Amino acid sequence: MMTRKILLFALSCLLLLNIAAIKVNPNVSQQEPGDELSSNFDVLFNNLSPEEKVGQLFLVSFQGIDTGEESQIRDLIINHYIGGVILTRANDNFIGPEGTLNQTYAMVSDLQTAAWLKNPVPASDGSTVPSNTNYIPLFIAISQEGDSYPNDQIINGMTPIPNEMAIGATWNLDLARGVGNILGSELHDLGINMLIGPSLDVLDLIQTENGEDLGTRTFGGDPFWVGNMGEAYIQGLHAGSQDGLAVIAKHFPGRGGSDRPPEEEVATVRKSLDSLKQIELFPFFSVTGNAKDVESITDGLLASHIRYQGFQGNIRATTRPISFDSAAMEQILSLAPLQTWRVGGGVIVCDNLGSQAVRRFYDPTGLSFDGRQVARNAFLAGNDLMIVDNFVSSGDPDQATTLLKTLEFFTQKYEEDPAFAEKVDQSVRRILQLKFKLYTAFSLSNVLPRLENLVNIGQSSLESFNVAKSAVTLISPSITDLPTLLPHSPEVGERVLFITDSLEARQCTGCNPMDVVPIDALEKAVIKLYGPQAGSQVREGNLVSYSFTNLETWLKDSKSEPDLSLDLKSSDWIVFSMLNTSTTGENSNALKNLLDSSFETIRNKKIVVFSFTAPYYLDATDISKILAYYALYAKTPTFFDVAARVLFQELNPTGSSPVSIPGTGYDLITALSPNPAQILTLSLDIANVTPGEGTPTPESTEVPLFFIGDTVPLKTGKILDHNGNTVPDGTVVRFLFTSGGDTSTSQVVETTTIDGVAHASYRLSNLGVLEVRVTSEPAVVSDVLRLEIKEGEAAV
Repeated sequence: MMTRKILLFALSCLLLLNIAAIKVNPNVSQQEPGDELSSNFDVLFNNLSPEEKVGQLFLVSFQGIDTGEESQIRDLIINHYIGGVILTRANDNFIGPEGTLNQTYAMVSDLQTAAWLKNPVPASDGSTVPSNTNYIPLFIAISQEGDSYPNDQIINGMTPIPNEMAIGATWNLDLARGVGNILGSELHDLGINMLIGPSLDVLDLIQTENGEDLGTRTFGGDPFWVGNMGEAYIQGLHAGSQDGLAVIAKHFPGRGGSDRPPEEEVATVRKSLDSLKQIELFPFFSVTGNAKDVESITDGLLASHIRYQGFQGNIRATTRPISFDSAAMEQILSLAPLQTWRVGGGVIVCDNLGSQAVRRFYDPTGLSFDGRQVARNAFLAGNDLMIVDNFVSSGDPDQATTLLKTLEFFTQKYEEDPAFAEKVDQSVRRILQLKFKLYTAFSLSNVLPRLENLVNIGQSSLESFNVAKSAVTLISPSITDLPTLLPHSPEVGERVLFITDSLEARQCTGCNPMDVVPIDALEKAVIKLYGPQAGSQVREGNLVSYSFTNLETWLKDSKSEPDLSLDLKSSDWIVFSMLNTSTTGENSNALKNLLDSSFETIRNKKIVVFSFTAPYYLDATDISKILAYYALYAKTPTFFDVAARVLFQELNPTGSSPVSIPGTGYDLITALSPNPAQILTLSLDIANVTPGEGTPTPESTEVPLFFIGDTVPLKTGKILDHNGNTVPDGTVVRFLFTSGGDTSTSQVVETTTIDGVAHASYRLSNLGVLEVRVTSEPAVVSDVLRLEIKEGEAAV
């Protein structure tokens, strides 16, 4: 703690000296730059040169942490006016595990200060000083998806937040909003003002073998719930950052159904236009033109390098990905919700132009990649802001060279081609509009993060715990069978063997490794909660931990792991902690291999599996060999604590999987349909009653009186799905009207739900008895509303 305070003090002193040195220079105006221009968008825009406008179109990566006078990134900022930078762990933009936050804060501050110092002009003494005119803050962008490595860029120091699937498994919008609030607040305190996220992909098709396996990088498999979660998460991001964070939802128009990972090769989604609207695009509609409030509207959309049959027709190897296809992009953005959002200033951000997929598409041979033409095609397709990483043309020594050539090429096109210049102006206006939203005044004091706020980062673990305990899901067996199969938790005298898919990562190439998931992660959680210092429900000597690597080695040659052989035989319980079987390493299949080839070794043990990733990697045969299979979805320390509480039956699993699980027959569509065990409630929609012409309803009447010719408004109560949540909007509901005592239905009115409730109305035209029922397949039992229609009036 003392070291951190000293670092913070040193950073504060350096920053104050830097700003003071600028202010005392007699050749520099004492007025903060942009104080007047920031209030006059048009003045700033009209003062920009072609070079300055073109620079705003690019979001640039750079290697390492050097932002000094001689660095390439500083040159690009000061002399070539780039619009922003994107920070990644792969490019070693962070140090760690110690000092990550302080270094990030200092780097962000230095980058923004460099943007303020651009445009040097000669001074009277022959030196140069900053002009300060046309000052535009940088976008400082990052992708931070939660759940630490591999999808977080900063993997230590910040609050370990859960991934999207863990949030989705809670079905709780307040928790989604709360996690977004934490992330927005902490990024804002670091000075990061653009988040590439959240992902709004819909995982409606489980593809673990060939297609893209999104794993836990999605809120779930239902477009309605993904949209709702996305709205709440974005609300939290905006609120937590005090509207100082540009949110760029990804991966537009949706890559849940893509046939391969699009980072490696341009993928294809073979769905009709109607299907794309109902599934892939639905969540993006929810955070653009169909958003419930301003705070839940995304600031931008990240365009993916994917082909879509529904927009592009028959797909060939030469068919451009949507991010480079102007006709398809225009068609998508003309859809009503997106068109409204786009007209309002919505920004389209193109995914990385230097990705392996783009390089292979433009040059399968790997010999002739032309970055200038690639950037031009992406821009003309409708992208406003373009991410460039590993963006190196054939023959160029580095990215900076290619980028400078591209900037020069764009500037020349701007000066020679009025149509191109007009498109540049349109995009720059959207970009500036977004930056003005982040900073009402373009001044250095407004843009630089506040040093004192660094101490608040990493202090919000309670929200993650609430997500973890609400998300944990019993996958198998059923909740009614569990007490029979596991009547008690591990007892004091029983031996427990923990086998964990451990995971190690580095914050940068030269950084010391850190345990993302230690071998003894669950064992330590058990000792902390139930060991000698917490009630002594277990003896430490009866607990032992091994890794999946140890297990895989044992499977190949049991003699090479004699201790594991002994513990497998002597243990009463074997508790597995598994991760993603396809991405975390060659040993991640050790559990499946054990169940397939050596199950006899552990047949009589109490076998419990905790999945700290997506819940669908084990098949039905695997699951049949396990006494209890739980999904935790995320692997941060809080989730291991919750797993320990579940193992010792202190906490009951209440979450429900937000995706289908083929191995258990859990089908998400069925799970989200109305629960047939419920009785659908039915009532008059009193708020919408309009008395008919004639005698008004007496004040003493509890319900309105209706007359022949009146319209009776009706509504259901909240209709619940199989998991106890309200059914998705658009669920079909049928109101059945039977008259005259006849059992046949005289009329059916079909409608759909909004927020779990359906509304309908019926015009009274005949005397007699009218009975009203309601169904929503497969729920067919409801209240019955009975109206006796006599001469002149009807009473409910």
